[in-house]
Amino acid sequence: MKADERPLLAITMGDAAGIGPEIIVKALARPDVRAACRPLVIGDVGVMERHLRFWPAGASAVQPSVRPIASPEEVGDPSPGTIPVLQPGPPLGPVEPGRLSEEAGRGAVTYVQAAASLARERRVAGIVTAPLNKEAMHRAGYRYPGHTELLAEAFGVTRYSLVLSARGLFVFHVTTHVSLRQALDLLTAERVLGQIRLAHLLAEALGQGDQPIAVAAVNPHAGEGGLFGTEERDILVPAVEAARREGIPAVGPLPADVLFPKAARGGYRFVVAMYHDQGHGVFKSLFFDEGVNVTVGLPVIRTSVDHGTAFDIAGQGVAQEESLVAAIDLAARLGPKWEPIWRQARAMG
Repeated sequence: MKADERPLLAITMGDAAGIGPEIIVKALARPDVRAACRPLVIGDVGVMERHLRFWPAGASAVQPSVRPIASPEEVGDPSPGTIPVLQPGPPLGPVEPGRLSEEAGRGAVTYVQAAASLARERRVAGIVTAPLNKEAMHRAGYRYPGHTELLAEAFGVTRYSLVLSARGLFVFHVTTHVSLRQALDLLTAERVLGQIRLAHLLAEALGQGDQPIAVAAVNPHAGEGGLFGTEERDILVPAVEAARREGIPAVGPLPADVLFPKAARGGYRFVVAMYHDQGHGVFKSLFFDEGVNVTVGLPVIRTSVDHGTAFDIAGQGVAQEESLVAAIDLAARLGPKWEPIWRQARAMG
């Protein structure tokens, strides 16, 4: 791909006390990442400079360096050893790896907000987020449950979906960061149908519009005809039937212990889970080091690593960058195709 065809991606640094800066350095040392996009790190210049020590030996014939810039337009075509960094606001003070820091939590939120602002202005083609720490973010006064809700507010959207991806599998979630009791209360046919629609939109963007959208049941044995719960009969079946009437190849509701093993073997590519742990538990058991988090329903592609700040190994040089590499690759592939997904998602209300 020519340099001027590679999408410019905003990569947020995440919590400075976590592994975000380290895995960014390692990912941007890889030729395949540089071939897929033009990276722009949104974070702290000093922190990124200190993490250059994790640049893999032999990754580039050029001595790695951080280049502070003031705007995305300055990125150009950076050399393989250069990491462009845009720093919103003043520099962070000393942040100890692996230790909760209000300042680092505030910085992580600031970087995401800055990336969202650039995306709204169409100055970057997508956002890739390194992990933030929820407790540090809360100590700084931000009460968002996570990245997804923070970005939804930044873009002014209310309909969105947390999607997990790895090896061609995409798992959507009807509910995410709420208790299981709340998740059951939040289930409605319209919410489930909305996720089925979003899954189909993503499938079409990837050239897989004929793939079935598999809907997971919420109860054991898909409710067993109402013996183990009526959510399938009252909520999920009407949602699946409505999707089929729209021409979407939806199937289910299928018992989760049947659906997910089949999906793990490639039988389903697009799955709609009802609550956070239903989808995350299986997915992370299979793809913990390589999973990617995608937010569907924003006006710009946003992907993220599917792991946390890993304070227990921060600053040790042992963090794996594979999930971030996969997140960058997916954002680069979907970024140019995102506009129709956003238009249709917005039209759904």
